[in-house]
Amino acid sequence: MTGVHLVRVGAMADVAPFGSADAARYPRGSRVIVRTRRGLEIGHVLAPPDDIPLPLGPAAGSGASAVDGTIIRGMTVEDELLAARLERNRLAASQSCAAELARRALPTVLLDVEHLFDGQTLVFYFLGDMPPELDQLTAELADAYDAKAQFRGFVETVTAGCGPGCGTDEATGAGCGSCGAGCAVAGACGTRGSR
Repeated sequence: MTGVHLVRVGAMADVAPFGSADAARYPRGSRVIVRTRRGLEIGHVLAPPDDIPLPLGPAAGSGASAVDGTIIRGMTVEDELLAARLERNRLAASQSCAAELARRALPTVLLDVEHLFDGQTLVFYFLGDMPPELDQLTAELADAYDAKAQFRGFVETVTAGCGPGCGTDEATGAGCGSCGAGCAVAGACGTRGSR
């Protein structure tokens, strides 16, 4: 697979290298359909192959792939129409979830809902305690929106990030910020230790 692009994917704006399935070169700013470990998603090209310094990815000999997924194609008119429908479902699921959290008086805050492009996966991002009732709530919402629900504790990402000190000035100088959502989140939160 050639044509490695830097692509931003998902509600948490993960940035990772993606290879182009057909070796096509997509310009910066292109919206593309990508296959990730989670399924089909919409990605935004941040850098085409010519703009990416090599080597990109894990150190040689680590056994891990330097490419996190595959660019299937550029977004078509049909893809844009499906994306608009999925966005309406995402907003409805978000409103329903927030209303149910309030009705059930659960000590959890809904941060965001993500509906993957495959139409089969809803991902809920919560802040706070994750009581067992949350499993039932997300399953009910998944049935209502004909999707398989996943939920993630956002607080764990903020707390742990990529490791000790994630998001601090010291860690940023040591390379923090390259591991994806955890670092991006911690960096956006500022210096957590002082709060």
